[in-house]
Amino acid sequence: MCGIAGLIHRGKSSNVGSELQGMLQALKHRGEDSTGYALYGDTDGENFIMRFKVGENVGEGSSSIMEDDSVYDERKKVVDKTLAEIGAKIIKEERTLPYSLRYELEYDAKDLLNFSQTIEAIPGVEILSMGKSLEVIKDLGNAKAVCDRYSLDKLVGTHAIGHARMATESGVDIKSAHPFWGYPFSDVSVVHNGQLTNYWNNRRVLENKGMRFMSECDSELIGFNADGSEIGVLDRVELNSKPTTDKGEKASSSSKQKTNELEAEKKDRSDNTNDQVKNP
Repeated sequence: MCGIAGLIHRGKSSNVGSELQGMLQALKHRGEDSTGYALYGDTDGENFIMRFKVGENVGEGSSSIMEDDSVYDERKKVVDKTLAEIGAKIIKEERTLPYSLRYELEYDAKDLLNFSQTIEAIPGVEILSMGKSLEVIKDLGNAKAVCDRYSLDKLVGTHAIGHARMATESGVDIKSAHPFWGYPFSDVSVVHNGQLTNYWNNRRVLENKGMRFMSECDSELIGFNADGSEIGVLDRVELNSKPTTDKGEKASSSSKQKTNELEAEKKDRSDNTNDQVKNP
């Protein structure tokens, strides 16, 4: 089942949180195991907004467990310490629920892959979204329950997408709920209603390249190439996998140079293919 909804206001802002809540609540007959919102709010575009969780809200069929609030407190401390170590300054923080947090961050680096891998290396921590305007909020229950729990009816923005879920192939928990962040791309989110028949094959390929999966929901796979660029996430992983020298030091080169080299390799492969077609 499941249901998806979206809205966009061209050239103006509106109360997208309240509007999307009404749309998703009308779809609750399609599933109310969990509901998720991807809201693009009005911001100045200066700082990153990171929505993340340090624990789970667990329902039927989940492999996760509920934990004491003190566990969440300790994880938050580790997150704060790690952010400081990688040069991210917390400008503002909100803790809506013991396991759910919202940070505004001053962070200069444009590549969010290493950032995300560092933060999510902390056990029990998952980044739900990262961007200059995107905020992904998802939890168990129908649209109104989630909206009230997180006070989303006050959020003003330009566009939004959402998902009402009936769990069929993975457990009832936050990690399996939609929308998914288009990891590791800024301000990209994905909702999906359907089934990916080649999910496990593609997941194994990505995992062998070092990418992380937080759930067993096939829709999570879509986000890895959701930026629509010619250089997909597999190539980006290669760009971020820097070889080690004999002295154990990591060799490095500029992202632009790596991208150019990658594009040249693709062109060579294309030329070779054309030659084979002409001269079988």
